[in-house]
Amino acid sequence: MKSDPGGAPLDLRGRDLVVDGARVASVVVVVVAHLLLIGVGRDADGSLTITKPLAEQPWFPVVSVLGQVMPLFFALGGFTAYTGWRSLRMRGGEWTEFVRARVLRLARPSLPLFTFFAATLSIAALAGAPTALVRAVAAGVGTPLWFLAAFVLCQWAAPAMIALHERAPYRTLAALAAAALTVDAARSATGIEAIGLLNTAFVWLFAQQLGFFYADGRLLRAPRVLLAAAGTVTAALLVAGMASDIYSPDMLRNQYPPLFALGLLGVTQLCVLALLHPALTAVMRGRAAQAVTFLIGSRLMTVYLWHLTCIVVIIGVCLLVPGWTPQPGSPAWWSSRPLVLIAAAVLVGALSLLVVRFERTPSLARASGMTVTRIARWRIHLASACVFLPAFAIMCWGLDLWNAVFALISCGAVMLLARVVVVRQPVIRP
Repeated sequence: MKSDPGGAPLDLRGRDLVVDGARVASVVVVVVAHLLLIGVGRDADGSLTITKPLAEQPWFPVVSVLGQVMPLFFALGGFTAYTGWRSLRMRGGEWTEFVRARVLRLARPSLPLFTFFAATLSIAALAGAPTALVRAVAAGVGTPLWFLAAFVLCQWAAPAMIALHERAPYRTLAALAAAALTVDAARSATGIEAIGLLNTAFVWLFAQQLGFFYADGRLLRAPRVLLAAAGTVTAALLVAGMASDIYSPDMLRNQYPPLFALGLLGVTQLCVLALLHPALTAVMRGRAAQAVTFLIGSRLMTVYLWHLTCIVVIIGVCLLVPGWTPQPGSPAWWSSRPLVLIAAAVLVGALSLLVVRFERTPSLARASGMTVTRIARWRIHLASACVFLPAFAIMCWGLDLWNAVFALISCGAVMLLARVVVVRQPVIRP
């Protein structure tokens, strides 16, 4: 099991396996949702059509709420950040070491992905592929990459936010909620959607902050009646916000740019997780659950970053074979989704054999006779920015050739900026 994608294998004793299982389950839900949201077919004249069959269903709003797992994922990221930072501090580590590891765990797995995108989009441009089609496909496969911008921002800020949590946990959480709600109000009052981009920080930092309450034990020690009440109240506020058109019933629309609806949902999700914790702990003691969690968790970033590309590749192959592409939304299309999911899973698994090594982050040497030259703080700040900026650009304008090249160069810069000098100390013999 790994505490983070790309981390070193850890002893399972004393671990909260529910966190590992929930993180893996969250990514699996994202994969299935993307599979059901992509409908590619042909119209009467043979032209390609792209639809969203899942979003066209009358029950989609309910599914979008149940399937919107990113607030929970960020909260669980807060749990791992809190426990990782606390462990590092006990060993005498510094925040630069913490943030360096977090940045590399995002940049290293992204490097082969952006290499692939830069090469593929360059070839498509040179080959004269239809511009509109290439733009639509690239923007689609780049949709999940907003996560890199939000997550690196949260992890970069984690040591400072943990310090605030230790001094004033409830006031810090309330301040983040107030900031997010202020951004929502300003966005609504002005009609300027770009204002909502500020909540890339406030909403996701709020979700991460929730995870600190899990990590420090407050959440699991809370009375079950209080957890049930808190989860019910936030769920009711979310429903009321949807009913009054403050938030969309489609939780995907509440994600770009993020609205505080995601914060309310995060509270509900974490309360439910805490209430189910005893039962989930029993499930996670089983060998099968641990095996699946380890199999996917050990390559979690690879699965997240590559799954949509692999799904699109499978769809492209099906388009080449007559009769393999049922009309999106038809009974035949729905019944074929499990086969497409299996094919995509096999492709991601095969791909992971090549790229999973990028998830393994080199740790700072602390062996006897070795010393680490401390990495400059400015380099860590700049490395964090090199992950954030291209991902933020993709979130705002979509993935294209220029953003892919920008991201590739930035990931390469992270590798250089995060390098440390390890020197061997001379052994002084008596």
